[in-house]
Amino acid sequence: AGANHSPTDMPTPPLRLGFIGLGIMGAPMCGHLIAAGHQLFVHTRGKVSAAIADSSATQCTSARGVAERSDIVFLMLPDTPDVEKVLFGEQGVAAGLTKGKVVVDMSSISPIATKDFAARVRATGADYLDAPVSGGEVGAKNATLSIMVGGEQATFERVKPLFETMGKNITLVGGVGDGQTAKVANQIIVALNIEAVAEALVFAAKAGADPARVRQALMGGFAMSRILEVHGERMIKRTFNPGFRIELHQKDLGLALASARALGVSLPNTATAQELFNACDGKRDHSALVQALEKLADFEIGQTPA
Repeated sequence: AGANHSPTDMPTPPLRLGFIGLGIMGAPMCGHLIAAGHQLFVHTRGKVSAAIADSSATQCTSARGVAERSDIVFLMLPDTPDVEKVLFGEQGVAAGLTKGKVVVDMSSISPIATKDFAARVRATGADYLDAPVSGGEVGAKNATLSIMVGGEQATFERVKPLFETMGKNITLVGGVGDGQTAKVANQIIVALNIEAVAEALVFAAKAGADPARVRQALMGGFAMSRILEVHGERMIKRTFNPGFRIELHQKDLGLALASARALGVSLPNTATAQELFNACDGKRDHSALVQALEKLADFEIGQTPA
């Protein structure tokens, strides 16, 4: 379902938009654009959700078909190779682009590859923004995503009203690739915060304290964080069904470590978090990183200390 928007806060007339990648994140994001009154042309690798199938959106058989029919094309795909294939593969987006169109990649991919993709898209006469998001499935459904954008100011201003149907904190970080760089930085901070909360709760529980009450006490102090609030509760209640899968966070940390190597920057704690993720089930929520620390401690939160 989309957010409510008055006619004054949406572009008029309604735009012809494309959306490629209708997964956990993409489907609700696309839904907000449909609810805002725009004409959507969509394509996805998997099954189209009932909400999109029953909407006014037109399903296209190829990414090229989406691009030919749309003025602005949004992508929400898993990884760098997926974006490259959708953009430049057979029947890809690039084949359907013309001057004045815009490609907006909202996937989380390599900042270095993003700059190359943007140059190749611009060679068709179209414009390009990278606009990865933070906020997970809940943020996508509630239209409260943080959106980190890289690209030209004029292109950003053109697309900004559409971003506002999907998110709340929308920032033009800089040139092409800077949005992806900001997202990688975000994922470093999130991973290290998860690791810190996990360490603290395993320590407290094995020391004999009630981890739920320790978390409650910490929520009122300087250690307060969104991670402690949400993922600390997940660790205590053992609710590791994915909101954001470990394997996707590993992909993002892989981008961080590869980029850092290219830049000559050391990210020692990011590397440690990645190694801890390696010891976990990649299909579980990233809060399940705590299970790697529990193995090392030979103690699970919820046990009674010896």
